[in-house]
Parts: sequence; C-alpha cells; structure tokens
Amino acid sequence: MPLRRLSLLFFFTACLLHARAADRPNMILFIADDVSWNDIGCYGNAAARTPTIDRLAATGRRFDEAYLTASSCSPSRSSIITGRYPHNNGRASELHQPISAHLPWFPRLLREAGYYTALVGKNHMTASGESPQPPAFDLIDPGKIKGNSGGHAQWVQTVQQRPKDKPFFFWFAANDAHRDWDADKEWRPEEYGPKHRPEDVVVPPYLIDDAATREDLASYYNEVTRFDHYIGQVVAELEKEGTLDNTLIFILADNGRPFPRAKTRLHDSGMKTYLVAHWPAGLEKPGAATESLASAIDLAPTYLEAAGVQAPASFQGVSLLPILKDPSAIVRQHVFSEHNWHDYEAHGRAIRSEGFLYLRNNRPQFASQGPADSVRSPSFTSLKSARDANRLNDAQADVFQAPRPTEELYRTAADPKQLHNLAADPDYAAVKARLASLLDAWTEQTGDDVPENISADSFDRETGESLLKKGDRDSFRGTPPGSAHDAPHLNTPGPR
Repeated sequence: MPLRRLSLLFFFTACLLHARAADRPNMILFIADDVSWNDIGCYGNAAARTPTIDRLAATGRRFDEAYLTASSCSPSRSSIITGRYPHNNGRASELHQPISAHLPWFPRLLREAGYYTALVGKNHMTASGESPQPPAFDLIDPGKIKGNSGGHAQWVQTVQQRPKDKPFFFWFAANDAHRDWDADKEWRPEEYGPKHRPEDVVVPPYLIDDAATREDLASYYNEVTRFDHYIGQVVAELEKEGTLDNTLIFILADNGRPFPRAKTRLHDSGMKTYLVAHWPAGLEKPGAATESLASAIDLAPTYLEAAGVQAPASFQGVSLLPILKDPSAIVRQHVFSEHNWHDYEAHGRAIRSEGFLYLRNNRPQFASQGPADSVRSPSFTSLKSARDANRLNDAQADVFQAPRPTEELYRTAADPKQLHNLAADPDYAAVKARLASLLDAWTEQTGDDVPENISADSFDRETGESLLKKGDRDSFRGTPPGSAHDAPHLNTPGPR
C-alpha cells in the first residue's frame, strides 16, 4: 500500500477511535471500606463531613433503598465485580476466598471493548487458579505513599496519566474506613479540615454512649471525610479537563461500619449502603432521589449497558439505567442478601421487599457480635463492661444475644434500626409467609444451601484473638454454600 494511503488510513482510524472514546462514557466506581449508609451527610448525618459526596448527590441521583449482597469485604466486592450473589461465586462467598475462575469480571469486558481500566487502592479480589480469566485491569496499584496509607494517593495521577485515546473505567477503592484507623496519625488539616470532635458524633442506640465509644466513632468519621476528600480531588481533575459531564460515577461502600451490630449484619446497619450516581450527560432529573430498590449486583450490568457492551449470561443483576433516566422507575421488586463465614461460623439470608425486611438465621445458636476487628475495638470493650455490670438496654443486649431468633421481620420505614421483631406477631403472619416463600424460591433457583461441613470460628468471640496455631491457616474452612448444587455454574437470578 502506498505510504500516503497508509498514512491516511492511520489518520482516519485514529479519528474513529477518538470519536468512539468521546461518545462512550467514562466510568468510575468509588468504593469505601466499612462505611455505613447513614454516616454520609446527604443521608441525614449532620455530624459527618462529606461535602463532595453531598454535592454529587445534589446534582446526581441518591439511591435511598440500595443494598449489598454481603456485609463482608471480599464477598461484597466479588459480588459487585461479577454481578452475582456470593454463593454463586464459589469459594468467594467467604472472606479472603477466590472467585470461581470461569466467571467474567465486568471491567475485563470493558477492557476488551476498548476501555482503559485501572484498579487503584484496596483490591481484595482474586480468582481460583484453574484457567483464569484474562486480566480485568490494565493497571493495578495499591494507591499508598508515605503519609497516606488510605489507598487513594494515586487516584488523581491515574486520571492524569491514562491513555487519552480511550474511554476509561476506574475502580477507586479506599482502605478508609477499615480498622485500625490510620487517618488520625496521617491527618492534614489544611486539606481535610479539623478532626471530628467526639462530642459531635451520632452514637447508635446499640452502642454505649461513653468517651471511649465517642472517640472511636470520631476516628471513624475522620476516615470517612478523608475518603470524601479524595473523591473531590478526582472530580476537580475531571472538571478541569472537561470530562466530568460524560463520566458515569457510582459511590458506595462494601459493608457497614466496623462496629458491633453493623459490619457482617444482615440488618440495615450492615447491609444497606449509600449509593450515589453522577452523570450529567446521561442522567435526567438531576438532584431527584429515588426510593427504587437497587442491589450491588446491579452495578455490573449498568456499567456495561452504558458502554454499549453486551452483558454475559452469568450476570444475575439488572441495569439501573432506567432509574438514572427516571427516579420513579422500578427495576426490581426484591433484594436478597447473605451472610457467610467472616471470622466466625455463620449462615444467614435476607430479603427486602415492599418496605419489609425478613431474616432467616441458620446458625441461631451463636451471637452476632460482629467481626474480629470490631470485637477488638474500644466500642465492644465498653459494651462488655456494661454487660458485666448488667447495664445494657435491649438494643445493646442484642449484640450478645444467644441463641438468636431463627426468623426476624421488620417494617423498615417504621423501625429503621430494626429493634422490634415482628416475626411472632400474628398481624404480620401473611407478610412473613410471603417473604419466606420468596426466600425459599431464591434459595432453590440460585442453588443455595446450608453445608453440613460449614466453616468454623477462627477467632475468639469475646476477645477477637486468633484461635489458630502458627502455620494453621485453613483448618477451620468447610464447604462453601451452594457447592452441593454447583451454584457457581447457575445463572438463574431468582425472584427480582
């Protein structure tokens, strides 16, 4: 081919690629570590400083009924990235375990469609070794530098140094607010403002309102504010270069705050998440909140549909794009969540539908005190001291209750903290039966089960100290849920 014709071909190909990059939206997922939905300013917590998230919600879409599939770090993240329920991801239903290798991750599908993809910050997602998928990310960076171990130090740099001829997808994952707190010792008031004062925090009714708990919560709030600050830096960079309007942003957390009666709980304090969407070029009625149900598994099909990429059959979620167009749109009637091993033996399931939350506990003999890092916290120590002095209220005593109810039922609007169990109330017998039937259908259709050889405790429930001997890493591991029905190869979503 003559040199001039070859040059023209390269020129037109480059123009076409540039046009496609300009047409397709850029995408970012900001995910915090262990932050409850009501510890964000725009969700009603006046003590929490989250000005960037609040501003994006005011000009975007705030989801008021968004829920995770697991209140546990790696199972939740694995569920988001595959668009599948935890037990349908194989061993990844349990903390620190890999996703079944045959399951596609949505960033990989974006990458193969021409997107530049990067994961910066906390990863915590792996795949099992047999026949692994092609890489999902062009760049993986822990995002830490001296003086900032929060995982977000390289976010802006990643935006600046990306290839400019491709649309991008960034998975920006903070270590904030996972224990142990590091924002306090790395605090920069000229950037983050003053630290939160213990006297200003909101103490939930299931914690002890004392100095130790308030200081614990203030340190946690500092982590939330630092997360918000770095989102603001990325947004400012996008505004500077003129790409913010065509960037689809979602902001959420992987699970609830790392305090008793939150993280790992199936209640809203553990499983409900703030979810804020921002996309000026693709979102209609900006600033209008939505009460439509949304699940974390819905993010994967949403990103792919926005990019014009076909969703694989393995996805069990449904796209949220209709809600971005119309806040009154309904894409699902039910949301399901699960709790499997996270430091302690557990097996619980939940359904949210029509303003009710129904829980089923398949390990009622155990207390639900929270994960080991929470058990080692000052807040848990205060609870234990009050328990030993017989000074707990009913909400606080729930942290130590054993055995627990096998069934729980709550009207979430009337009882947002889920303190009044209606499961035995005859006035709600029909509601309980209907939700129990839906949960049964979901269990059968998605291949869920309760293994006989379930994973056991690996930490002490009173002290949070490891029960394992040196070099003994996996002796407590049992069979993950769904194995008997080959759940990783089932794609049926169950009732939606």
